[in-house]
Amino acid sequence: MRTLKTEQEYHQLKGEEKVIFLFSADWCPDCRVIEPFIPEVEEKFSDYLFVYVDRDQFIDVCVANDIFGIPSFVAYDQGEELGRFVSKDRKTQEQIEQFIQELS
Repeated sequence: MRTLKTEQEYHQLKGEEKVIFLFSADWCPDCRVIEPFIPEVEEKFSDYLFVYVDRDQFIDVCVANDIFGIPSFVAYDQGEELGRFVSKDRKTQEQIEQFIQELS
């Protein structure tokens, strides 16, 4: 998984094909729960670029995208939002994979 480095990079990646941003934070217990299976999800949906966005480092990006709960996922394709799985609730691997399957 790629890690977002700058806000400018966020806007650039948003315009590329099939990108899923994972909004998360080191201190978030629900985010730690999904960590072990995220590589498997990435492998299963390898046509997407997965980008980790640290909520604390990019709070302005979160606010601009109405991300107030983590972990959350927002998918884009060439600048168009395909979908979002945004809530403060713990997410299962099945829920995340279902979200991605419903994007296309």
